[in-house]
Amino acid sequence: MDLFDEIDESQSLKLAEGSTLLRGFALCEQATMLKDLHAVVTLAPFRHMVTPGGFTMSVAMTNCGDLGWVTDKKGYRYDALDPLTGKPWPAMPASFMALARAAAKLAGYSEFTPDACLINRYQVGARMSLHQDKNERDFNQPIVSVSLGVSAVFQLGGFERADKAVKLPLYHGDVVVWGGDSRLRYHGVLPLKVSHHPAFGEYRINLTFRKAG
Repeated sequence: MDLFDEIDESQSLKLAEGSTLLRGFALCEQATMLKDLHAVVTLAPFRHMVTPGGFTMSVAMTNCGDLGWVTDKKGYRYDALDPLTGKPWPAMPASFMALARAAAKLAGYSEFTPDACLINRYQVGARMSLHQDKNERDFNQPIVSVSLGVSAVFQLGGFERADKAVKLPLYHGDVVVWGGDSRLRYHGVLPLKVSHHPAFGEYRINLTFRKAG
């Protein structure tokens, strides 16, 4: 599966039909986004959710927006309330919304208005196994994924879990957008290696924007 010929880390790249890598796209808003991130996490702290199979996720999570993604022994779903606090998820910051819409538009999705932002915090050894994003109602809407903090290796596969996945390094400020013909591709993140970022320490923060409702 030839998703692309060569990775040029200095520019935006088409990874596959419907998916685009925007190198450093979030850097111009990083100070505001970091401030807004702290505000969100103060209201809805990170937590390690439990999968329906009873496994605790290595990635710590929280959400902001009208809906938040949750998992527990009852299943995977979106909910308007944070199960940890019993309150609505924090509102999506304007800086988050602006970045998500601008990235989606540049990648060819001009009508994207997310109502959910999943916030994943990776520490050394944390990973995200290959999976499809299938809890949203409208698969015509893209996913916008923003990387902040230490670098990670993103995997973009095919439409079956066993399909070969391309391994792509993602750095602070990189944004990946996938939709259209790529919307249901399997994707994941390899275990995070030891590293350090001036603003995020040993952590990687991943913001994933969706139209869930």
